[in-house]
Amino acid sequence: MLETSARLLKLLSLLQVRRDWTGADLAERLRVDVRTVRRDVDKLRSLGYPVNAAPGVSGGYQLGAGAELPPLLLDDDEAVAVAVGLRTAANGTVAGIEETSVRALAKLEQVLPSRLRRRVNALQAHTIALPSRGVQVDAGTLTTIASACRDHQRLRFPYAGRDGDTRRHVEPLGMAHTGRRWYLVAWDVDKEDWRTFRVDRIEEEPTLGARFTPREPPAEDLASYVSRQLSVAPYQYEARLIMHAPYDVVAARTSYTSVHLERIDDERTLLTVGTSALDEVGPWIAMIGVEFEVEGPEELKQHLRALSERLLRASGAAGPRPGG
Repeated sequence: MLETSARLLKLLSLLQVRRDWTGADLAERLRVDVRTVRRDVDKLRSLGYPVNAAPGVSGGYQLGAGAELPPLLLDDDEAVAVAVGLRTAANGTVAGIEETSVRALAKLEQVLPSRLRRRVNALQAHTIALPSRGVQVDAGTLTTIASACRDHQRLRFPYAGRDGDTRRHVEPLGMAHTGRRWYLVAWDVDKEDWRTFRVDRIEEEPTLGARFTPREPPAEDLASYVSRQLSVAPYQYEARLIMHAPYDVVAARTSYTSVHLERIDDERTLLTVGTSALDEVGPWIAMIGVEFEVEGPEELKQHLRALSERLLRASGAAGPRPGG
């Protein structure tokens, strides 16, 4: 009986790890025959677990969604990751889940083996949680948007944008989180174009609408698209610089939301930045500490020449100031 119970737990764990399993694969993992797998699946069903079976010679099994949440069987690393994630969520940028996260964490830590509890406690004891500077967003709003993205449902919501309060009607594609803010990428039905919305500026929980046929995304890499929308698109000027350093080096010295990066080759990176004043780019880009050349615009080159002459005069390495 003990062996059967242990096998049932292992079977439940396998069904949680992967979406679909063939009977032969499960039999191999459990070291039993396919007939025993079928009997064990029937036992799980009798205990209330909704295990779906797909037709076929080999037989396919999938753990479905039931009325009750089944116990989650986690390995050591997964348990530690969940515990750390819950503690982070308790101080994160999603409003309304702090207390829930603490309750879930208390349940998890109660059943953690001592060796895992020591790992989690050691991480907490030697980590200082600084207050988040990000704007908090409502958890209900995030889940409504995520569901609409998954199910291809239109959304309507009041939005506080740069042009004042407006009512938006969109076809949502996906969300991006920068660590400080949440953004929604969606097709604006009224403006007939792709738009990026700050979720914290959505003033009410969005209303779900009719289903829609997904459009071709604005870019293959949604993260890169959002980066460009935040760092370049809103500004009057677009400065393009070839950085003579690998992509990872430049990325480590810049912010995801302040510049857009593209890998040229192993030793060069294209950096694009938006600005309202080109004369501000020179001092900022010099502080990155990487050799670079300006690809455009020409006005930026002129600003850099004037700045370099001014710095040389200040250091005493050039002649007197003009008119001096």
